[in-house]
Amino acid sequence: MSPSVTTAKTPAGGPPQRTALDKVMSGIERAGNKLPHPVLLFLGLFLIIGTVSTVFAATGTTVTVPGEDETLAVKGLFTGEGVRWLLENFIPNFTGFPSLGTVLLMMAAVGVAEKTGLLETAVRASIARAPRRLLPYLVAFVACQAHLMSDVAILVIPPLAALAFKNAGRNPIAGLIGGFACTCAGYAAGFSIGALDALYTGITHQAAAVVPGGESAPTHILINYFYTAAASCVLALIGGFLISRVLEPRLPQPDPAAESEESEAAEEGGTETEGNADPATARPSVTVTARQRTGLLRSGLAVLLYAAVVVTCWLLPGSPLRGEGGALVPSPVLDGIVPLLFVAFVLAGVVYGRTVGTLTRAEDAPRMMAESITGMSGYIVLILVISQVIGVFDWSNVGTLLAVNGANLLESAGLTGFTGLVLFVLLVCVLNLFVTSGSALWSLVAPVFVPAFLLLGMEPAVTQAAFRIGDSATQMITPLNPYVFLMLTILRRYEPGAQLGTVLSRLSVFVIPFLIAWLAVLGLFYGLGLPLGPGADIHR
Repeated sequence: MSPSVTTAKTPAGGPPQRTALDKVMSGIERAGNKLPHPVLLFLGLFLIIGTVSTVFAATGTTVTVPGEDETLAVKGLFTGEGVRWLLENFIPNFTGFPSLGTVLLMMAAVGVAEKTGLLETAVRASIARAPRRLLPYLVAFVACQAHLMSDVAILVIPPLAALAFKNAGRNPIAGLIGGFACTCAGYAAGFSIGALDALYTGITHQAAAVVPGGESAPTHILINYFYTAAASCVLALIGGFLISRVLEPRLPQPDPAAESEESEAAEEGGTETEGNADPATARPSVTVTARQRTGLLRSGLAVLLYAAVVVTCWLLPGSPLRGEGGALVPSPVLDGIVPLLFVAFVLAGVVYGRTVGTLTRAEDAPRMMAESITGMSGYIVLILVISQVIGVFDWSNVGTLLAVNGANLLESAGLTGFTGLVLFVLLVCVLNLFVTSGSALWSLVAPVFVPAFLLLGMEPAVTQAAFRIGDSATQMITPLNPYVFLMLTILRRYEPGAQLGTVLSRLSVFVIPFLIAWLAVLGLFYGLGLPLGPGADIHR
């Protein structure tokens, strides 16, 4: 019998009885639905900061950063000086926002790899012939690398995992739920680098600059690479165990009629997931054709050759790719990792597309880039407002004031070390139930917590790493995540009577173990003083 939590049955004609989980989730949904659009949310925050800065400026409020001799006066936005600053810096705030160009560049590159079919074929090839016993662990590992594909991963991996489980004689519901859970809860982990990393580090760089000296802290795209790579391995092991030993044994068997319809649809030729198909009704396939395998092989060899050339040029003594004094870290390679990755993704996508026939003309590649960037229009509008908020935080010294007072509060409460990071993670976990956009949430908390932890002697890399945990752990159990309802739609193919509580109760199995695993890996890095990424230490 399924352990799902659903609306209790009542006598005919009587009102349905709601379980405790139904009430909690409904409360979260109602509260989240009352939140304004992120653009309006940040516009309101802009007005609040402007008003607060003006009041503080009128009262002569000042702030002194620990270790600095200079006393900073809070400047008011709604003053002559403030209005003049805003008019002169409105466009530079927007166009100079670090993550804007980086994210668009990465989205353009990944778009070529995605739209040629390379990324989806790579996922299929990785799980198509996995041994039955290892299948849950492989699904979990692939899912924990999935942020490379952006939200497309949530549309691709769970249905493919369900079909892989079915083909292996296992319960497809376990593949579907487990694939979705590991994609969400391990979303910020992995060996892969994508637009998410660029988005995070751009906001981190701006937030670090709120306090003097923060702008020199390492904030390149790889500052969390060692941590996320290590975490993805641990999360894959835990995710595979939970799918195989905890989730699957407690699931009902799929409805025979639903499975029969699924098989008939597959036999009629609807086995491939088309780019413009409805993901809720499309029938995925885990098969990889010989032509696709050739494309994967050629694109992989092309990227390996390209990487070998870059690494060789980097390691050569006297190379211009080395840093000052011949240093490998920091160096132009790390500073220019985004354009290097751009070339790698485009190269892989073009080689694959030419091989399998999804890219036939020279103009196809720029068209794919343009289509990918078009999908980022909402992000660009959001950054227009976020950049002004962070700009005012920095210019007015309100951000410095909040950071200093926040650091003093944490220090007085004895929360200056790992305990403070844990509390920050838990705060983000709760906020993530209501603000499901990672960029919006990080933009809200980064300008306060990045400089606050900086003043406590911790680099921005560790604050960003802690945020990754909270942003990943709870997003799969909030009704405000639209993909939860997509999973419910797909689940009903196998289990027609499934309800929202069914999905949420099964996903909740993964939340605490993944949260503990994320924190345990961070605690290991923190305790041993290991760098979180190239040149990105934990302590200043």
